[in-house]
Amino acid sequence: MKNRTLLPLLGILASSTMLSAQITGFTAATAAKQQQVEKTFDANLSAKKIEDNIRSLSARPHHLGSPGGKEVVQKLESLFKEWGWNTRVETYQVLFPTPVTRKLEMVAPHAYKALLQEPALKEDGTSNQAGQLPTYNAWSADGDVTAPLVFVNYGLPEDYEMLERMGIDVKGKIVIAKYGHSWRGIKPKVAQEHGAVGCIIYSDPKDDGYFQGDVYPKGAFKNEYGVQRGSIMDMVIYPGDPLTPNVGATDKAKRLDRLSAPNLLKIPVLPISYKDALPLLKELGGRVAPESWRGALPITYHVGPGNTRVHLNVKFSWDLKPAQNVIATMAGQKYPDQWIIRGNHHDAWVNGAADPISGLSAMLEEARSIGLMAKAGWKPSRTLVYCAWDGEEPGLIGSTEWLEDHEKELRQKAVAYINTDGNERGYLSAQGSHALENFFSEISKQIKDPQTNVSVFERAQAKKAIDATGIKEKANALGESVFQLEAMGSGSDYSSFIQHAGIPSLNIGYGGEGEGGEYHSIYDSYDLYRRFKDPTFNYGVALSQTAGRTVLRLSEAELLPFDFRSLHKTIKTYVEEL
Repeated sequence: MKNRTLLPLLGILASSTMLSAQITGFTAATAAKQQQVEKTFDANLSAKKIEDNIRSLSARPHHLGSPGGKEVVQKLESLFKEWGWNTRVETYQVLFPTPVTRKLEMVAPHAYKALLQEPALKEDGTSNQAGQLPTYNAWSADGDVTAPLVFVNYGLPEDYEMLERMGIDVKGKIVIAKYGHSWRGIKPKVAQEHGAVGCIIYSDPKDDGYFQGDVYPKGAFKNEYGVQRGSIMDMVIYPGDPLTPNVGATDKAKRLDRLSAPNLLKIPVLPISYKDALPLLKELGGRVAPESWRGALPITYHVGPGNTRVHLNVKFSWDLKPAQNVIATMAGQKYPDQWIIRGNHHDAWVNGAADPISGLSAMLEEARSIGLMAKAGWKPSRTLVYCAWDGEEPGLIGSTEWLEDHEKELRQKAVAYINTDGNERGYLSAQGSHALENFFSEISKQIKDPQTNVSVFERAQAKKAIDATGIKEKANALGESVFQLEAMGSGSDYSSFIQHAGIPSLNIGYGGEGEGGEYHSIYDSYDLYRRFKDPTFNYGVALSQTAGRTVLRLSEAELLPFDFRSLHKTIKTYVEEL
């Protein structure tokens, strides 16, 4: 670790005559060579190939441990090998619950049995396939409960404070919360802390449905049957396989008893559509909900509990499944023990054209282009490690287990980790280690936005100015010379690299103009993606250019481009805010 930290410091202290003003970390001569390498890299990229891979890899449901997932792994392994990468599949045995029983019904004051199903659509060619995971929240506890229902808005701590002021206690009740305004796992966690015996989560059309625009298939937004699947693991405690914290989930790993795993909740949880939510909310009595709590369903929103009682019954098969990571490497010629790691997950809740295949296809196009350059004689200076992770959706499982399994070596060799996930047309966004802020700013100023033909830096800057609320804020946004990296929280495969192992990381993507309600539903399909997300697939190329340049410059830099002045400035800002 000491040597890995010293090298970036030398980069900061090096005299200006040693570094190019155009590309940090390069001399004028090597910068010119690097620019030619990047020009060749860009010339190899193909929007058509990105489209073909999105269509192919999202052709079947491919969740963790599924036959479709195995097919995707085999295809990825074959592609990397075809492109000249040294490729292997690393497998871990991990816990992954799938539904056995899902039942939700209103038993008073009227009877209603929830559909809990998304129908196939003739406009969506993959929505009728066998092998789809049903609508559920992974890591819900098994449970069979009947209790009064209480509406808790978004299910955040401040919502329970409001309920307390209204004299409403959720202890012994089942709560119904709206998706949005927080990660989904917060909602049942806070409900459990307040004594609720069950939690239902739905997407209100005001946030994700007809209030926002035409619904699928006419438009992109969530139709009345759409449901957001997703993990509710308490990843603040730790991500990855719940049974093997801090160690890779190999065959020989010592495992916890499931019921004692500290990152799993104790109450049953189920996501539903707004079609299934409407009859429940319509019958709620009690006080009228505060104005800010009201959604767009054609009812008066009440908080409850009143006379409305619901029966929630969920049970799961708690089986170990193989999580298969595809790891492709290209050895560095100068510094083989310094690794630039690039990753995107391959598993999906169903077909996953947007999440994760759009980002994965961009990463594959980077790997194909680099492979072509290598076959023509170019070799990386540092070792490149391209990773297609399994099990991200249930809890960042594949990446976490791989990191835990290889942590000692990664602490010695990893220079940086570059992550992507879903991608769509719109604006560049990036989170990451702030010592890479100036380095990434240079890259963002050299990539052209496919729609406007200005740099992606300028377009993101203009968006920030438009969204600013005051004249001073707008002026500040337009005057910025640095692409400000957002802080990294969690939610994708970078989490364990930066939060657990302290490896400098970046998370990159485009978005903001591909809004829709397909997220984690059966409608996250190629048909929806090509219509509403990135019809030309040119933002896939933009992502390949952005992440690819990041990889190539970190690989080839004579002095690694970490600038800790940006880190100091960011931390100073945090201190002032606190």
